[in-house]
Amino acid sequence: MGQSTKRPVWSLAGDSQPLRLLAITLLIFVGFSLVLGDKFFSIRNLQSMAVQFPEFGILAFAIMITMLTGGIDLSIVGTANLSAIAAALLLTRLSGEGGAGLALELSIPLAMVAALAVASACGLLNGLLVARAGITPILATLGTSSLYTGLSYVITGGPAITTTQLAFIGNGAVAGVPIPVIVFVVLAVVFAVLLNRTSFGFNVYMLGTNLRAALFSGIDDVKVLMRAYWLAGVIAGIAGIIFLARVNSAKPEYGSSFILLTVLIAILGGIRYTGGFGTVAGLLLSVLTIQFLSTGLNMLMLELSGSSAAIFFRQFAWGGLLLAVMVVNDYVERRRQRAT
Repeated sequence: MGQSTKRPVWSLAGDSQPLRLLAITLLIFVGFSLVLGDKFFSIRNLQSMAVQFPEFGILAFAIMITMLTGGIDLSIVGTANLSAIAAALLLTRLSGEGGAGLALELSIPLAMVAALAVASACGLLNGLLVARAGITPILATLGTSSLYTGLSYVITGGPAITTTQLAFIGNGAVAGVPIPVIVFVVLAVVFAVLLNRTSFGFNVYMLGTNLRAALFSGIDDVKVLMRAYWLAGVIAGIAGIIFLARVNSAKPEYGSSFILLTVLIAILGGIRYTGGFGTVAGLLLSVLTIQFLSTGLNMLMLELSGSSAAIFFRQFAWGGLLLAVMVVNDYVERRRQRAT
């Protein structure tokens, strides 16, 4: 057990999946740089991509922690939007036009705490349904996704809640690095430590690998699942704050495609949908791969056929890439099993 807790979640040498994905990421980046030239490989475009990927990249961590347990959380986008709406409402009521006139130094932290509190409640409800009620994760979180989105519509009445008070987070930078990227990197480090150096991380892997063995070894599966889904909710809340800061508004339907995209990122990054295996390195490379591919295809197809074709071909490429990686992973795993 001591060796298992030192699972190399950051190391590329511990598993061939991140190495293969690294090769794919570099190939895509170099290929688009050669084809598109300065339009793709430019400081302006790199900065644009750096601002874009943290939105779905942060949500990918929420998918990762639940998939490692052998489950999944399909409610992360609904949680993120509900959290963003809670923050936007508080900001407009406390310091917006016609509000209570509270200073931004106080209203902004209060709004962030409110967003994370709402997200925590959403995550705990998911955990209760999965761990206590025993509902299949995909069904439980599909139901709560509709619940959270519906509640968002009830609160807002449909229209977006606009506020620019968090724009400094979405558009700001520290030493030239966008703040959303800094948040993404901090979360990556936290996850690396959490999964690699804590008993909780070991228990998550054990639970996803073999539930029966985990129970016989004394692991409290209910407690681990509750923590995992609560953590997924908190991460979704952080993503919701980034949503609000990036677009200066909160609405129930924002990022509706992110759930499929984050599942794609997780599987592409080598996280097994049955649980028990996945690395932070693989997830990071997968996020970069998807961002490079999406941006490159948008720029390429915009020149050739227009924006509508770009959207279609981008989805086609995402599906093709996912299938190709899954086939390669399956082939490598079969060869490994035959060798042993």
